[in-house]
Amino acid sequence: MATDTLAGFGRLAFESGGKHFPLQVLRSNAGYYIGTVDEVGFPLSRESKEYFRKQAEADQALAEGTWTQHGLSSLVPALLGF
Repeated sequence: MATDTLAGFGRLAFESGGKHFPLQVLRSNAGYYIGTVDEVGFPLSRESKEYFRKQAEADQALAEGTWTQHGLSSLVPALLGF
């Protein structure tokens, strides 16, 4: 899997808001994922297409770059409710 990031920063977060937020492992009901949070700690973007069952798996994928970057074009239909 190839990543497409801005040197450790969230690409989608940058494209939507023009700011660099560092990539980190986050958790949701669906599992662990690679994403960003804003200045106050609110989840801002899910950068990885994958959800990981274990935090250690997500940590390893982030460290090794073995995760898939969400593309903005793949999110547009979801954002529009399609």
